[in-house]
Amino acid sequence: MAHKVSFGEGASLNRPPLFCGVNYQLWCIRMKFFVDSIDRKIWDVITNCSFIPLLETNVVLSKNEKDHLDCVANT
Repeated sequence: MAHKVSFGEGASLNRPPLFCGVNYQLWCIRMKFFVDSIDRKIWDVITNCSFIPLLETNVVLSKNEKDHLDCVANT
């Protein structure tokens, strides 16, 4: 017998947890783990707003770095 899960999105590592209006505390914990799994600095930015984006000029990337950024952008 299949048990109904209270989350509508399943257990995917590629999508953030869906908040369906109930059980906010559990969703918040799952969302923090999801964001931490991408980059730990992002959660600090979310909670503390400590990130000010700066425009960098004359940045030279290696081919490997460009390939990595292309792969990240396409996902």
